[in-house]
Amino acid sequence: QVHLVESGGGSVQAGGSLRLSCAASLDTSNRYMGWFRQAPGKEREGVAAIYTGISSTYYADSVKGRFTISRDNAKNTLYLQMNSLKPEDTAMYYCAATARYARIGNPLLSHYFHYWGQGTQVTVSS
Repeated sequence: QVHLVESGGGSVQAGGSLRLSCAASLDTSNRYMGWFRQAPGKEREGVAAIYTGISSTYYADSVKGRFTISRDNAKNTLYLQMNSLKPEDTAMYYCAATARYARIGNPLLSHYFHYWGQGTQVTVSS
């Protein structure tokens, strides 16, 4: 059974930083892995994604220049460094992964992702 376990969430003031981690029980190589978020009353949205085979990265416009996705294949761990946080970044953040060698369209769309973590809460106060 595949497990994705997020950590690193918390409460921070606007302008602060957090680093999310996602420990995966699956081989993270050659697949898309992503971070998604869902705020109360809103749909889940893609924040950032990476194709681990060649480290191609993808970002939502709302986080470009502030968030950085990265991974450590040897540790099977995905990261999301979040800087210059804003109150509108407040949400539950989820880690997700596709099947290996998946051929997908927009990697910020959640329906391409098969494996999901339970989420970690990020709260940004003004």
